[in-house]
Amino acid sequence: MNELREPRSRSAIGTWFDHHLYSFVASLGRVIRKPWSTVLTVGVMAVALALPLGLWLVLANVERFTGDVQQSRQINLFLKPDITLQRARTLTEEMRGRGDIADVVLKTPDEGLAELRERGGLGDAIAAVDGNPLPSLLVITPKGDETMLAESLQTLPEADLVQRDALWRQRLDGWLRFGNRVSWVLAALLGLGALLVVGNTVRLDIQSRREEIGVLQLLGATDGFIRRPFLYLGAWYGLAAGATALALLAATHFALKAPLATLAQSYGSHFALSGFDLRQLIIVMLAATALGWLGAGLVTNHYLRQTRPTET
Repeated sequence: MNELREPRSRSAIGTWFDHHLYSFVASLGRVIRKPWSTVLTVGVMAVALALPLGLWLVLANVERFTGDVQQSRQINLFLKPDITLQRARTLTEEMRGRGDIADVVLKTPDEGLAELRERGGLGDAIAAVDGNPLPSLLVITPKGDETMLAESLQTLPEADLVQRDALWRQRLDGWLRFGNRVSWVLAALLGLGALLVVGNTVRLDIQSRREEIGVLQLLGATDGFIRRPFLYLGAWYGLAAGATALALLAATHFALKAPLATLAQSYGSHFALSGFDLRQLIIVMLAATALGWLGAGLVTNHYLRQTRPTET
């Protein structure tokens, strides 16, 4: 008995694999044989996928840009006028050893005065002042929460004034969080739209093959056997839509890259747009394929429930 069961088991597995392979190839053939319908379906799905993906890319680049602009988080620690330059340098080294500080730059009074002459347009006024009234300045880049760091710096005996302008950064972070929420809502809505598009396309294909499906049901074919080609058909649509959406984003990236680089250079920055990495590309393709598979599965299951033969 065991010897008989083993060949049957291998035969069942082989049949199952062969039908998967047949469905995989046959569904691709049906996609190719209907180019106009395929272009419309893939195009609509690609636009629906490209919009939230593009918004995610924009938000990621904005967040990366704000992360590069360290001045948005820097804290200016003005030391008391009677603090010597040697003590300011010692304090700088002590600050660099703290775990909540990423970097410290010391600006001496002479450096501050020279900067005012170059950028402030106050050369004549500064020349009229006797001596150098400016204190030493520590420009501190926080590693963690800048609010807590600023409060701790204020307690230093050498500190005269702690200055930071984090309000616009907090507002920008709020807008970024809001934008991320909008992108998720947009992805859900447009993903549902893509699901309906592929579902409707598969529904039309099912309707064109309803006689064939009816014969298979009368012959005792399982729902999985009948459903399998349509699942692969939806997966092909999703895969093509994902690739097209990425191609649209790549074209947009290419069109915006040069103007943005020119704009960034005018501000003395080397910022450049970044796209998806390899892992993200694979995730997008798999998600688009799964979306097409799901849409086809929902429509096919609904049709099979309605047309399943009942025993009399």
